[in-house]
Amino acid sequence: MAKTAGIVIIGNEVLSGKTQDTNSHYLARELRALGVELRRVLVIPDEVELIGREIAAFSREFDFVFTTGGVGPTHDDVTMAGIAHGFGVKVIHHPELERRLRERHGQNINEARLRMAEVPEGADLVGEGSLYAPVAKLKNVYIFPGIPKVLQDRFEAIKERFREAPYFLKVVFSKEGEGVIASILNDLLASFPDLLLGSYPVLDNPDYRVKLTLESKDANYLDRAFQKLLGALPKGSILRTEGS
Repeated sequence: MAKTAGIVIIGNEVLSGKTQDTNSHYLARELRALGVELRRVLVIPDEVELIGREIAAFSREFDFVFTTGGVGPTHDDVTMAGIAHGFGVKVIHHPELERRLRERHGQNINEARLRMAEVPEGADLVGEGSLYAPVAKLKNVYIFPGIPKVLQDRFEAIKERFREAPYFLKVVFSKEGEGVIASILNDLLASFPDLLLGSYPVLDNPDYRVKLTLESKDANYLDRAFQKLLGALPKGSILRTEGS
C-alpha cells in the first residue's frame, strides 16, 4: 500500500482569485514521483478554528500532511496558531529560530520579526536552509510557507524522507475516442482491478483523441495489463506508446 498524503492550501488570497495556487500542483507532481499517493487537496481561508479543525482531520486520515501559506509576520499569518489550536497546544517561540533571529537582527529585532520564530508547541524543525522559511513539523504535519520558490527549496531539502516504492507508468495515445474504447477499458479494469487507469480526451490535437495512462507499483502487473490493452485496442488505433 502506498503512503497517502493530503495538502491544505491556506489563504484568503487564493480563494479570492488574487493569487493562483501553484504549490499544490508542484507537491502533487513531486509526491507522485516519490511514490506517495496524494488523496486530497483543500483550500481554506485564514481562520484559526477552521485551520485547526481541517488539519487535525487530515492528520488522522493521511500519512503525511502538507500545509502552505499563512506563515509570516503579518496579521493574516495564522497558520501556526490554527495548527496549535487543532492539536490543543500553545504557540511558542522555537528557541533555535529565536536565537538565529536575534543573531541576525541584533538591536533591530522586534515583535513582528519574532513571529517568524513561532511554532506549535512540540514541533520540530526539519531540513536545513533559510531562516525565514523553516519547515516546522508537528506529528505528521509539515508546515510550509506559501511563496512557491521558498516552498520548493524547502521541499527539495527534505523530500527523501517521503520516498516510497515508485509508481511505474505506461502511456498509450489512441486515435479512437472514448466512445469506441470505453468497453475495452472497463474490461481491462475487470481483469486488473488494482491498475490505476486514466483516460484523458484531447480536443486540440489532430494526431490522437485520447491519452491513456496505466500505473502500478508492480512492474510485472503493469506490463501484463499494458499488453492486454494493446491487444484489445482496434487495429491501427495506437499512435504511439511511452513508458518503460
